[in-house]
Amino acid sequence: MNYIKLLNAAFEKFYFDDRLNPTHISLYMALFQEWNSSRFANEFYVNRRDLMRCAKIGSKSTYHRCVTDLDSWFYLSYFPSNNPYKGSKIKMSIISTSDEPVTGQYNPVLEQLAEQYRPRSEQVVYLHRPTSGQALVSNTNNIKQENYIKQPKGRQAVVLFFEEKGFNADEGKKFFEYYQEREWQTSDGKPIRDWRALATNWMDRTEIFDQENSSNKKEPSQRQDNLRTTKNKDYGQPL
Repeated sequence: MNYIKLLNAAFEKFYFDDRLNPTHISLYMALFQEWNSSRFANEFYVNRRDLMRCAKIGSKSTYHRCVTDLDSWFYLSYFPSNNPYKGSKIKMSIISTSDEPVTGQYNPVLEQLAEQYRPRSEQVVYLHRPTSGQALVSNTNNIKQENYIKQPKGRQAVVLFFEEKGFNADEGKKFFEYYQEREWQTSDGKPIRDWRALATNWMDRTEIFDQENSSNKKEPSQRQDNLRTTKNKDYGQPL
């Protein structure tokens, strides 16, 4: 693996992908560093807390949304772990590289990359072919293109998503029924942007809840009478 070529190819793809925000790129770079540390292994394991600290992400929901987006946009393959003592598995996608462009001249390879990595939406982006010395500029005026799936096609689609991510299918049914009754809106009445990211956050909160309940059951009862005192006392007798 060539570190420089892989990194340059990633930056070229970032340039033409309007779905990305700075948090996506920050998380990808943190994962890229882990990939480099593992000598570009086919698969490697990561720790969520370490990645959040490296990428400067303070919210678990933001982390899960970004890593799920990167997975759905084919930047990587994400295999979450339900075991708190075992990290999630990551498989980075090999992004094809292009030749280095000549400064000040029009480069057709960049235009082909723009078509290859154009966001999957109905809007067509027409690139202006510049003359010598001009920059390659699109006519979109920084229009934000989103590829979020607001609602699932049905309950079966939710169940399949939960099973693919190693989650419980029954939790998938609960998730679908909960938000189906609320017409796929948040608690403040706003429409949900991406149900897959919301489902990942749902399972994350469920896992934490189950762990807390399990730890509470193992704790000794605070009402245990360790002194073995007599509880049936006759307060009518003199001291």
